[in-house]
Parts: sequence; C-alpha cells; structure tokens
Amino acid sequence: MINVASRAYLRAATQGVANNLKPVVAVAPSATQVRCAHTDLTVPDFSPYRRESVQRATRKNDSEEQRKAFSYMLVGASAVGGAYAAKSLVTHFVSSMSATADVLALAKIEVKLGDIPEGKSATFKWRGKPLFIRHRTGSEIANERSVAVSTLRDPQPDEVRVQRPEWLVVIGVCTHLGCVPIANAGDFGGYYCPCHGSHYDASGRIRKGPAPLNLEVPHYEFPDEGTLIVG
Repeated sequence: MINVASRAYLRAATQGVANNLKPVVAVAPSATQVRCAHTDLTVPDFSPYRRESVQRATRKNDSEEQRKAFSYMLVGASAVGGAYAAKSLVTHFVSSMSATADVLALAKIEVKLGDIPEGKSATFKWRGKPLFIRHRTGSEIANERSVAVSTLRDPQPDEVRVQRPEWLVVIGVCTHLGCVPIANAGDFGGYYCPCHGSHYDASGRIRKGPAPLNLEVPHYEFPDEGTLIVG
C-alpha cells in the first residue's frame, strides 16, 4: 500500500512537471489573395456574322416566320430523303432474295407446237418434272367431251382442262405416289402408270386405279399460233 508520504511526494512531482510545461498555441498563417483582372483583353465583335434583325434586342424579329418556314422545309426535305433511302434499301434487300437469271430461265419453257405431230404426246422437262404435251386428234376430242362428268372420280369436264381443244398440257406425275405415267397407253388411250396401275384418259383424268386426282394442269399460254409457253 502507498502511505501518506508517498502520496504527497507523487502529488508534488506531478504539479512540478505540469508547471514546467508551456501551452502550445496554434497560429494560423496570414495569407494574402491577389486577384488579377485581365482588362487588356478585348471581346471579339461578331456583328458581321449575326442577322441584322437580331442584332438589336429592342427591335422586333421580323425573320421569325421565315426561319420557321426554312426549318419546316428542311425537316420535310430530310423526311423525303429518308423515305427514298428506306425505299431503296428495301428494294435492294428484296431483289437480293429474288430468283437469279438462270432460275428464272428454268421457270418457263417455250415449246414449238409444229414439232409435235397430231396424235402424239411429247415429253419435256420443266422445273425438274416431266411435262406432257399432247396433240389430240378430232376423234380424241369428241370422245373425251362425250364422257359423263358425274361418273368420274375427280369430276372435271374436258373444256376446263384445255385452252385449245387439240392441245393437252399436263404434268407427267401420277397423283397416287408420284410415278411417271406412260403416254398413249392404258385402257382409255391416254396415260398409264406402271407403278400401281392407274389409267388416265386423253384429257389426263383418272379413270381407273388407285390415283385419287386427275393429272395436274400447269399454267400456260399461247403467245401465237405455233408457240406454247408453260410457267
């Protein structure tokens, strides 16, 4: 334990140390601010570049309507130019997806009818399929037009399947399973499919066998008396 004498000694020592210390006072340094005004610089005069109507603030602006009209004209011209550019872009994009010249050449076929004798059927290749063009005789025409349409599986009169009575144009693909029929064969003198025994007449109509439909008639036209264009 610390006795009374020791306590008195410690108190005296502490006071002595405190008396020897001097307080420190922080003094802020004095600063002087100098502001330099550049009065020797001149402001450029932009009056030659300004409109005469806006040089004086107190003057009424007479060119406001003119500037509005110019702005409207500029916006309208930009809209027209943008629409034309969009049209050109769309046209170029669509034309890039169109068929090429060689594909278009195969899309149509031109046939000289004078090369096909009466009573014969010629076969051509069109769009990767056989095309039958038959030069029918007068007896074949009369025979096909005398058939009762109500008795046919796929009822079609002969008149709606031909544009000219003497010319029959059909795609040579059997409507059953896609075989190629034989011309001038079968029980009805038209076409016969050797795969499953379908018989077509001289109008390309199914008369016997498993085929459900008549032979397809493509789009064709006669540009002149001796030419046929299919496609």
